[in-house]
Amino acid sequence: MSGTTTAAAGLRRRAAGAGANRWVVLVVLCVSLLLVAVDATVLHVAVPAVTEDLRPGAIELLWIVDTYPLVCASLLILFGTLGDKVGRRRILLLGYALFGVASALAAFAGSAQTLILARALLGVGGAMIMPATLSILRQVFPDRRERALAIGIWSAVAAVGAAIGPLLGGFLLEHFWWGSVFLVNIPLMLVSLPVGRLLLPESRGTADGPWDVVGALMAAVGLFGVVLGVKRLGGGELGLLTVVPLLVGAVLIALFVRRQRRRLHPLVDLRMFRRPAFSTSVGCIVLAMLALVGLELIAAQYLQLVLGLSPLETGLRLLPLTFAAMAAGLAGARLLRQVGPRRMVCGGFVLTALAVLTLTAMGGSDNAGLLLVGFLLLGFGLETTLFAAYESMLSEAPPEQAGGAAAIGETSYQLGAGIGIALLGSVMNAAYAPGLKSVPGVPASASDAAGHSLGEAYEVAGRLGGPTGEALRRAARDCFVHGLHVTLLVSAGLLLLGAVMALRLPRVMHCEAPSAGVELPSPREVVESRVSA
Repeated sequence: MSGTTTAAAGLRRRAAGAGANRWVVLVVLCVSLLLVAVDATVLHVAVPAVTEDLRPGAIELLWIVDTYPLVCASLLILFGTLGDKVGRRRILLLGYALFGVASALAAFAGSAQTLILARALLGVGGAMIMPATLSILRQVFPDRRERALAIGIWSAVAAVGAAIGPLLGGFLLEHFWWGSVFLVNIPLMLVSLPVGRLLLPESRGTADGPWDVVGALMAAVGLFGVVLGVKRLGGGELGLLTVVPLLVGAVLIALFVRRQRRRLHPLVDLRMFRRPAFSTSVGCIVLAMLALVGLELIAAQYLQLVLGLSPLETGLRLLPLTFAAMAAGLAGARLLRQVGPRRMVCGGFVLTALAVLTLTAMGGSDNAGLLLVGFLLLGFGLETTLFAAYESMLSEAPPEQAGGAAAIGETSYQLGAGIGIALLGSVMNAAYAPGLKSVPGVPASASDAAGHSLGEAYEVAGRLGGPTGEALRRAARDCFVHGLHVTLLVSAGLLLLGAVMALRLPRVMHCEAPSAGVELPSPREVVESRVSA
């Protein structure tokens, strides 16, 4: 009898240790996400300072902002499926190291070209980190109820990173040079690398068949070509350098899909897209980012260049958006169980569209109350949409395809972000530039230069000086506000389209019976095994 009791107690202790370790793993994964989230937002408030110091052209400035999501989106499938094959923890740790090196290169970049290269390397590191964190989370939380809570915490940490980024960037810009905004990644990497090596469990997918190197490269080059072509279209470029990448990318993606359908052991099991919940969730992620990712960049320019706020004040004004997103992430698991995926995603889209329409009341003068309400609604609605879409997508994917599914989700996120910046940027430029061609006394060459961006218009106005310069400055500010309103209306339309798409999601959250899932060792056993290795 005593032996049975002792064995039962041992089993209880082991189960408790494994359960506790799941949450330790979640903490480490959240730090990984924080590393990427801070870098994604810290640059937004630094764009005016980068423009003043490096003086990039309009296309170079777009590349500085857009290279990170472009490269990251291109490589997510490659590294997500490679992690399934060789080990997700291994890919994650390599991503940490590359992210730190690229951050140092970006911080001390002396030219726009060097900064673009550093941002590209950051994209490679991000492509290693993001699918690995989600796929490990999918493995260590097999029960959907616990996984929903974990994803809620994970997404709330993303909002924390988005909040820290502009604030930290604003503080650093007040006291140091713009390159310091990239240095914040290095301490996080120095902590994450050894801690991740000690505590994270290694996991792999099915080991059957070789890894499809050709297919991975086809997906990477194809996605790069498509996003590059769309980005150049957004900048008004219609030449061969736009059409050729777009066509080559589309052909390669089509060939990749055909190749995966014919292979016995594909990189990505495309049969997942036959499940309405999976394909609809992916589409909702793309539309949400397509509609909204460019707005934060435009909002940062509005707050600094139109309202005249400092970078730190800009970060503080954007803080309600990220706090609302944190609240939505933490409340997401309970809300999803109560209302189901369909109502949650639909409601999130509608609430976000309402927030965007509210922000169309922004004008040339400061209205702090309006911005507060708009940003609160925007943050809560967007995070509600993304949380429910991500949770539905991951839950529909089989565990052995966790890396590929996470890569598809993150590719959708980054692809929507890259195309969104190009699309909304082109809408903004189309609405902004024409109004500057008829300013009295301003030469045509000066009007063309001012039409590139509001920051460049202010520089041209400063060189002209006198009443003419002031007239150009005032006209540029008014045209920017008009362009912002048009962009917001287009964004609201995309969000309402997403609400209609979300009607294909399930009404209720279907939860499997709790299972033991992946049995993890206790934290002490993990540490001891890492040390002995």
